[in-house]
This record gives sequence, C-alpha cells and structure tokens, in this order.
Amino acid sequence: MAALMLMMLVSASTARPQASAPIGAASRAGLIASMQSDKSTRLKAYEPDRAEAIIHKMEKIFLLDPSGFYPYFSSVYPGGGLTGGAGYRRFFGDKTNWYVQGLYSVANYKLLEGGVQSKDHLNRRLSFGTRLGWRDATQVPYYGLGISTNPDDRTNFRFQQTTAEGNTTYKPIPWIVMKGGLGYEHWALKPGAGTHPSIETVHTPATAPGLGVSPTYIHSHASAGIDWRRSPGYARRGGLYQVTLDDYNSVTTGSSGFQKLTGEVVQHVPLMRETWVLAARGKVETLLNDNDLVPYFMLPSLGGGHNLRGYANDRFRDRHSMLMNAEFRWTPAIGLDMAVFYDAGKVASRRNDLSFQGLKSDVGIGARFHGLAATPLRLDFAVGNEGWRMVLSGGPPF
Repeated sequence: MAALMLMMLVSASTARPQASAPIGAASRAGLIASMQSDKSTRLKAYEPDRAEAIIHKMEKIFLLDPSGFYPYFSSVYPGGGLTGGAGYRRFFGDKTNWYVQGLYSVANYKLLEGGVQSKDHLNRRLSFGTRLGWRDATQVPYYGLGISTNPDDRTNFRFQQTTAEGNTTYKPIPWIVMKGGLGYEHWALKPGAGTHPSIETVHTPATAPGLGVSPTYIHSHASAGIDWRRSPGYARRGGLYQVTLDDYNSVTTGSSGFQKLTGEVVQHVPLMRETWVLAARGKVETLLNDNDLVPYFMLPSLGGGHNLRGYANDRFRDRHSMLMNAEFRWTPAIGLDMAVFYDAGKVASRRNDLSFQGLKSDVGIGARFHGLAATPLRLDFAVGNEGWRMVLSGGPPF
C-alpha cells in the first residue's frame, strides 16, 4: 500500500505543468506591439446609422445654402395649412448668392420672393442682403379686440402684402447681435375667403380699427441682443435676450404711422448632460403711442403654433400683449425630442392692464424632429379652455 501511494505521488508530480518563465521587458513590448498591429487591421471608420444620415442630409439642404434647386418648407402666414414649395439659389462669390423661392398652401395662401444674401464678412461679423416679396393670405381670422372675445364670432379677411427691403446683421463679438433694416410695405385688403363671414359684413371701424384702409409704410426696424444659443433653429443650452423697435411711417392718406417695441427672453437650462432640458420664454409687445391708429391686421396677436398653442391662430388681438412659455424636453432617440409644455398670455388695450390676472393658458405634449442646428418638423397637441388643437409646423416653438 505504501509503495502504491508513493508511485501515485510521483506520477502526479511529473504530470503537473511547469510554471512558465517570466516574460522580460523586451518580450512584453513585442507582445503589445503585436496586439496593436492586430487591432489596427480590424479598425473601421465610423459610419452613421440611417437616422443620422437622413438628419445630416436635411441639414445640408436647409442650412448650408446649396446651389441649384432645393425644396422649400415654411409658412406663408399662420393658418394657411399644409404648405410646400421650391427655390433656386446661385452663388456668384464665396459668400454671396441670389435666390428665388415660392410657397403654396392648401388654403390658397401664396408667397413669392427673391433677393441677394451676402454672409460672414469681417471675420464672420457682418452679413447683409436685400429681399423683394409678395404674399397673399386669403382667410385670416379676426374675432374682435380683447381677451374676452367669443370663438364663435370669427370673421375672415384677406390681405396681399408687397415688400422690398434691405437688412444687415452685425456681431461685434459672437454672442452680441445687432440687426437693422429699412423697407417698403404695401398692404392691399380684400374680402375674406373661406366658410366664415368676411370681416366687412360684421365689423365697423369702431370694432376693427382701420377697416377699409389699404396702407403703405416705410418700415424701419432695429434690434440689439445677447444670443448665446448654438443655433436659433435648435438649442439645448444658452439663451436669447433681445429688444426690437419697429417704426412704421405711413405714406398713405388717411392712415397714421406707429411704433412697436418688442422684448423677448429665451433660456435653455440643460440637465443630466443635456438629456433633459428646461426651456422658457417671456415676450412682450407694446405700441408706444396710444393715440396712433393701428390697423386691426397689424395689432399684436396671440394664438397659434408659436405662442398659445391651444388656441386658434390670431385668436386674440389688441394694442399690447404678453406671453410666457415653459417646456420640459427629453431625448428618447437620435434626432427626436419629446416635450411637455405650458403656455399663458393675454392681450390688453392699455399697457397697464398687462398683468398675471385673466391669462389664457394651455398645456400639451409634443415631438420635435431635429438636427444639430435645425428643427425641420414639429408636432404638438395642446388643450385650453376652447378645446384641443394639433400643431404641425417647422421650426422650434421658441
């Protein structure tokens, strides 16, 4: 038995694998070099997935100003319905191009415009251009003046607007933006189309100021602000703080000029490495002289896809307005943001009546299909005290 046990121990000791010899520094370096060489043969350039490729292609079309024909998606005027069009652009310098473009909507709204753009001079500080345009909006709503009008009292009017202007943008430093422009505007008012009564069959100049007038203005405007958003078309951090003054000098007999001051604050606050974003806006529009006659169709208004989303376009009009928006946004997938939002605002005939009492408000949820610097498509569902509305639009809400 003892001899048997001794033979088993000897057999086990001879079968045990011997420890490998220590690897020297030269051997380790060779091993690492061999592994890196093998890895380099298996590396591939990053290839974006299908969603990213579509987003980049849309941004190239809509943001990079390509030469030649291009699709054009925008709005002729709020309430025009589904709209589409096309344009043509041609460069005649590294930074200058001329363009023509047009839009048509299912409600027979039309837009034709052309001009010259010259961008990013003086080390990307100065841009300027000219524009000539004609717009026809056939069934624009008018409910009367004030915040207490009845939604059943809608009437329609039609306007055709001809515009010729020059404009400039100057950035002394990248986040300070100064803009200015001077132009000619003619408004031709006509009976409204659509299923609702035309405005002149219901209203008088007492309830619709300037009714029956087709004014012409020399319109100048100037603005100054701080803008540290990545892009006005899509941002997840940064803000805009801006003041704009518009001066309308009438050249039409029986019509007076007027001035309008607009103040706007937009702020985006990123959370959790920009996975979530809190976004807010406050905006005030006010006419500076209470004695000026301002046509009803040029009064500040609220309602529609870019302010009070739970109400019809131009649902409320008066001489002064205030607006507040808040959104909580998150990103469930590349190129898609979801949001829950709250809107509130009011209009008033006197500036002193702009307060937090008697606000009209709505809540809702929406989706934004976006790229790195633009939002080509936005879908919102909102509900206020006049029911719910769906908004299908391009561009961010603010």
